Amino acid sequence: MTQEPQSNKPDSSPWKAVGLVSAIGVDLALCTLAGFWFGSWLDGMWNHSGLGIGLGVLAGLVAGMVSIVIIIRKITGERND
Repeated sequence: MTQEPQSNKPDSSPWKAVGLVSAIGVDLALCTLAGFWFGSWLDGMWNHSGLGIGLGVLAGLVAGMVSIVIIIRKITGERND
């Protein structure tokens, strides 16, 4: 019986995919919650107009998306040349 050679590539692990998906979800949720918290603080300073929360959540979503792109590039090894 002959064994097939196993690939030592780090991309072949299913756990790496699970980690990536988990990191994306947690990162987006935390950035959005941080934006909500910051927006609530701004809203308190702006006499509770609701604009602070909206801007904070949008800023958190944008920060989360940028962070997700950075995570994906780091894990996949893509470079921005």
